[in-house]
Amino acid sequence: MAKIKVTLIKSTIGVIPKHKKTIEALGLRKINSNNIHEDNAAIRGMTRQVSHLIKVEEVVE
Repeated sequence: MAKIKVTLIKSTIGVIPKHKKTIEALGLRKINSNNIHEDNAAIRGMTRQVSHLIKVEEVVE
């Protein structure tokens, strides 16, 4: 299965609490922190919700 790398590029200061929880659920804490996830519908939905705060890249294995 494919994997994606999610990187936090903007601060969560001032965003709505639901988006802060989504960022935490993706495993991101500080700016420029990143995490690798399986590419599935749940993760894609989470990344779409906070797309203005993160950068998503496909990981080539």
